[in-house]
Amino acid sequence: MTTTPTQQLSDAGVSIWLDDLSRERLASGTLQKLIEEKNVVGVTTNPSIFHAAITAGSVYDAVIAEEAAKGATVEETIFEITTTDVADACDLFAPVAAATKGVDGRVSIEVDPRLAWDTAGTIAEAKHLYAKVNKDNVLIKIPATLEGLEAITATLGEGISVNVTLIFSLDRYRAVINAFQNGLEQATENGHDLSTIHSVASFFVSRVDAEIDKRLNAIGTLLALSLKGMAGIANARLAYQVYEELFSTERWALLAEAGARPQRPLWASTGVKDPAYPDTLYVTELAAPGVVNTMPEKTLDATFDHGVVTGDTVTGGYEDANATLMALDALGISYNDVVALLESEGLGKFAASWKELLADVEGALEGQRVG
Repeated sequence: MTTTPTQQLSDAGVSIWLDDLSRERLASGTLQKLIEEKNVVGVTTNPSIFHAAITAGSVYDAVIAEEAAKGATVEETIFEITTTDVADACDLFAPVAAATKGVDGRVSIEVDPRLAWDTAGTIAEAKHLYAKVNKDNVLIKIPATLEGLEAITATLGEGISVNVTLIFSLDRYRAVINAFQNGLEQATENGHDLSTIHSVASFFVSRVDAEIDKRLNAIGTLLALSLKGMAGIANARLAYQVYEELFSTERWALLAEAGARPQRPLWASTGVKDPAYPDTLYVTELAAPGVVNTMPEKTLDATFDHGVVTGDTVTGGYEDANATLMALDALGISYNDVVALLESEGLGKFAASWKELLADVEGALEGQRVG
């Protein structure tokens, strides 16, 4: 009996989440169809996704008119739109959440990206988003900045499930797992049931290759060019090794005994940026038990159509992954410089999308008020 590649991926222990959401997807039934036909068991959003959704077509005109009539500010209008979409998506995925005891069926919504370096502001926004969406299967996305680590711990300590986003480096990933376990320990002290608290750690993949490939092209030697397209996968595989290590400690065993569930690695930025690479590269080469792969629809469709799933492609590759990073270092490509740049750029892109969204919605509100 033949199965689809997305079913094979699910059978290999990978949870497929869609990296997109819009009111049109919800209303048209296309998201439900992806659940039924392509093994989608969750959704992630970010400021860029909301900007694209809200500024495309006229789907949101009615709600913007309502908010204008109420005298709502632009921030209040965007908050209302985004939290409503996420709450509706949570309802759509509620059966998946129930069937998986909350592991999947998750929908993520991100704190205002302008708060990325504001610990107290992030904590307050996380609580506000969680209260407004008011669904057990929501995940609050918090960037893994140094300031974000404390906010991640505090938010989890309140019993709120968290998607930690924009992780690029192995050192920062270790800090994220520590923040997660700190949060569960706080949650225990606060009297929360650890089995109801879930988290994923979003490790970005393709952007690592995009930046390092640029530097390899500049070097231009045969050795340098032979390393193109290898860094992102190597980095992610080594992240999985960190996951295995830090979720097999005595500290974790005590939390697990109290009902805690591990923070799963999530592969983000899995659409290839270089058309020379296979369009399923960051899916089929990063299959491992207990991971999430959040895909743009184009990548999901490619995987469903022609992905070749061969089971676990991660755990046997740690030695080669280390060799790849060492070879890059020998060429003078600084890992620390790359990951710091990518974090800064990633936050900058989300903040820019948010500002564009504010400007666009402000214009629409003004148009309604004038009209």
